Amino acid sequence: MNDTLEKIILKLNTCKKAAVFCHVRPDGDAIGSGLALTLALKKAGKFAVMCCEDVPPEKFCFLEAITEVKTELPDETFDTYFCVDSADITRIGVFAKYFKNFKGCTVNIDHHISNTKYADYNYVRVCPASCEIIADILVKTGWNIDSEIADLLMLGLITDSGNFTHNDVSAATFRTAATLREKGADVNKISYQMFARQTKARALLYGQVINKIRFELEDKVAFIIINQADLEKFGADTGVTEGFVDFALTIDGVEVSISVLEFKKGQYKVSLRSKGTVNVNSVASDFGGGGHILASGCMIFGELEEVIDRITYAVYKNL
Repeated sequence: MNDTLEKIILKLNTCKKAAVFCHVRPDGDAIGSGLALTLALKKAGKFAVMCCEDVPPEKFCFLEAITEVKTELPDETFDTYFCVDSADITRIGVFAKYFKNFKGCTVNIDHHISNTKYADYNYVRVCPASCEIIADILVKTGWNIDSEIADLLMLGLITDSGNFTHNDVSAATFRTAATLREKGADVNKISYQMFARQTKARALLYGQVINKIRFELEDKVAFIIINQADLEKFGADTGVTEGFVDFALTIDGVEVSISVLEFKKGQYKVSLRSKGTVNVNSVASDFGGGGHILASGCMIFGELEEVIDRITYAVYKNL
């Protein structure tokens, strides 16, 4: 069941000690929505911490609040658990068992169409970013959005909307962005850090993997493959590969771009992007993943060629 905004606001106002969780391998929207909610709770006089299984990638270190992200749950007695930007409880990794067994109140705030409504209170609205929802909640709660919180919310809005280029960007999205800009969000800084700045290692890795793009289904599908050998060759970590998948969608005729990242031997993290003719959420769902109609992901086990064949067939069924 999807709960009303008023119920979520009531939970925010009445909680005293809260833990905020986001999904593993956090992206800009997970970090932005999680930290914005955590800081807003703290500035409203509540005890709040943010937890993520993985240490945030280096590229987010320009955010002063990034030090707030904990990889272990503090030994505190919490009354409320919030989960943001996570379509399924398993997405929060090691913290899923705590969330499932929690005796207090659990709240799920998310923007994915595949959300499974796993909390006591669920507020799910399909839109470009969870940060758009958190911004709306904070405005309606009447809590102050200072420049630090505005930066965090703008981070998620910019990154998950593809710099406001995705098909699901609405007039409401731009109104939210305008509000955050008025509150002091530094759009130039965020855009530079997310889309322009890169290390030498990332640049060299990008050149190598883009040079090896594979095309399937009469060039309608493009695969960008990143293996561990490539990462080791250039001294890069998996975090620098975010955004690689978007390149192939700029190619005429390509309807689906797929990044296949070797996470460990026999295990691949697959990211899918679509121009609109293919519902990649449906494709990812075939492998236990999900996300959005135009952007989804999943984990697949097996040998590389087998993995590519299975994904290609799943896309073919949805063309």
